[in-house]
Amino acid sequence: MRFYDPDGKEFGVPTFPKRLAPEGLATRRQLRARGLRPGGQDVAAQILWYGRRPPGGRERPVRVAYLYRIDLAAPVRPMTPGRWRAVAAMMRARRTCPECQITHDYVIPTSLGCCPGCAGYPVALAA
Repeated sequence: MRFYDPDGKEFGVPTFPKRLAPEGLATRRQLRARGLRPGGQDVAAQILWYGRRPPGGRERPVRVAYLYRIDLAAPVRPMTPGRWRAVAAMMRARRTCPECQITHDYVIPTSLGCCPGCAGYPVALAA
């Protein structure tokens, strides 16, 4: 197998192909789903696989996902009231149109730079 190197001799860190990682290891997303975080530990292993070929490209890029030990993972820090306020302020800024200064119920599209009404798109009135 191309990406099977459990000793880490070829890639410098134990490497496994997709879906063949040993038990007890998880990616950041998998840790987060369990309410955990890496907690400062080093990468224990990695998963390598070929990604999709870019449009017009000839070679497939090699993708990587780093694995961390579950037994050394720390619990996720809880959100403090100050963090909640900061997130709310950030989201309010993303929903406020810079042109008309109206705060909408949706995030302003970055492709337009303003709300659809200010960009000249017809806006459906709420029923």
